[in-house]
Amino acid sequence: MTVHSAPQQIDTVIVGAGQAGLSAGYHLARRGRPFLVVDTNRRVGDNWRCHWDSLRLYSPAGYDGLPGMPFPGDPHHSPTKDELADYLESYASRFDLPVLGSTRVRQLSRDGDRFVLDCGDTRIEANNVVVATGTFGRTPHVPSFASELDPGIVQLHSSEYHDPSQLRDGPVLVVGASHSGSEIAYELAASHPTILCGRDTGQLPVRVDSPAMRVLFPILWFVWGHVLSVRTPMGRRAREDERRHGAPLLRIRRRELAARGVTRITERVTGVAELRPALSDGRVLDVTNVVWCTGFRQNYDWIDLPVLDTDGWPREEHGVVPSVHGLYFTGLCLQSSFRSMLVGGAGADAEYVVRHLVARGTPTSAGTDPDRHTTRYMSKRNSTASPSAMT
Repeated sequence: MTVHSAPQQIDTVIVGAGQAGLSAGYHLARRGRPFLVVDTNRRVGDNWRCHWDSLRLYSPAGYDGLPGMPFPGDPHHSPTKDELADYLESYASRFDLPVLGSTRVRQLSRDGDRFVLDCGDTRIEANNVVVATGTFGRTPHVPSFASELDPGIVQLHSSEYHDPSQLRDGPVLVVGASHSGSEIAYELAASHPTILCGRDTGQLPVRVDSPAMRVLFPILWFVWGHVLSVRTPMGRRAREDERRHGAPLLRIRRRELAARGVTRITERVTGVAELRPALSDGRVLDVTNVVWCTGFRQNYDWIDLPVLDTDGWPREEHGVVPSVHGLYFTGLCLQSSFRSMLVGGAGADAEYVVRHLVARGTPTSAGTDPDRHTTRYMSKRNSTASPSAMT
């Protein structure tokens, strides 16, 4: 259900109506807690509809459901980005989740015991705020020297790319060789001479949509939840790597890129020479198009609270911010495990956050000690949680 006007005060505000925010809303609704989901987009699911046209999920539909509602159709099918968008919209409708669209939170601050969300014409006060704005943030990252390229070169960030018709005739440089860059390069190589530039991020042993993956995926799902978890040294190393570099190739393989005729370069694009992209080894690439698959950067400049670490990521423990009573994050890269980055992992992370939120209650006076409530709850959860409780 879409709410057309926001209340002035509410118990909990969820910022973001993607899979993480809707999962948090589901768990709050089950516990009878009043809440409101606010989202910049007009429709639920628009955060997926904006991706390139051929994008499909990297996990099968059987692992893409949110709490209380399996993903429809063949469980082995890899859903398209529009199928997922429509599923999210149906999910919000089925559980009557209150979503206020076309609403951007310009600033989140604190006034005494309550949070204040400045949404332009609307001011919302809340006891709790759950930030669910995406795994990697939504501010496209493009190197500053991109503006020095020849104005005749078509430049698109991956968030702007939809299909090959957007590009000019002639060679294309795709910068960033993670899974998104490899898929876009593979698609473009059918109609353009294509160069894929960037460090090798590795690849899964088999394609995610291969018959063999039907057997392997349950094993990978277990590994992603219990081995690549923030509770293990391997998982913590994986988090550092994933947050700084790209993920491995998932659907397109190195040999498929080569067979399609993609020229693979592992040197980095470091600047501009003769109005063209220049590599770290001094080579200059004569191209007419550049697609920047250089990811996104976390942009929390709208949060006017001391919650960010030096690397720009929030200081949180499984989504709980110990230093700010009532503030939570969900949907972060490797928040609890590798599953956190997949649609099917959103529900468990959101449930953990909501359990903490409900368990701590609502502060009744300005003298409430936030650290005491958070520490007591975290200690209890960590001492009693089963091995799968946080994945």
